[in-house]
Amino acid sequence: MAQYPEMKSDEYNQAAEQLQALRQKMQGLQRQLAGKTVSDYTLVDLEGSPVQLSELFGDKKDLIVIHNMGRNCPYCTLWADGFNGIRHHLEDRAAFVLVSADAPSTAADFAKSRGWSFKVLSSNGGPFSKDMLMESDKGAPWPGISTFRLEDDTNIRRISYAYFGPGDDFCSLWHIFAMLKNGADGWEPKIAYD
Repeated sequence: MAQYPEMKSDEYNQAAEQLQALRQKMQGLQRQLAGKTVSDYTLVDLEGSPVQLSELFGDKKDLIVIHNMGRNCPYCTLWADGFNGIRHHLEDRAAFVLVSADAPSTAADFAKSRGWSFKVLSSNGGPFSKDMLMESDKGAPWPGISTFRLEDDTNIRRISYAYFGPGDDFCSLWHIFAMLKNGADGWEPKIAYD
């Protein structure tokens, strides 16, 4: 881990140090979670073929799943575009996939239009998103992330999850905007910009 140079302890640096200590505490708490055993859910690849959750691990023991609301959500598009840039780093450590609420053909067209290089699947109306608490009781999808651990060929454990939202820790843009005088100042992402 990079070591940062010591700085004078003015008010700003003290606040920054407190924020860093809180982040480290949160990360430690997340790693302590035991997780919960889950089913080997069936998802659908972009050609419409079924794929088992256990297959997504490949040669890794850990899996990162991005829960995406689909092509009509500019926020989900913002997050996915950002993951595209760090995909190879993520996949060096764990398997990485995005699960869209869209039908397979719609998800395929949208992923291609965005140039996403990671694996994209569809929940295709199955129970996966709802069981992972990423869907409302009325079937509306929610954005977020889940991490899983493959204990053996038949034992999949969901380790942790979090929801996505403006200002979260999963999109660096919010933190960059927070450094501006007026923060994001009412800014919202768009699928395309003029």
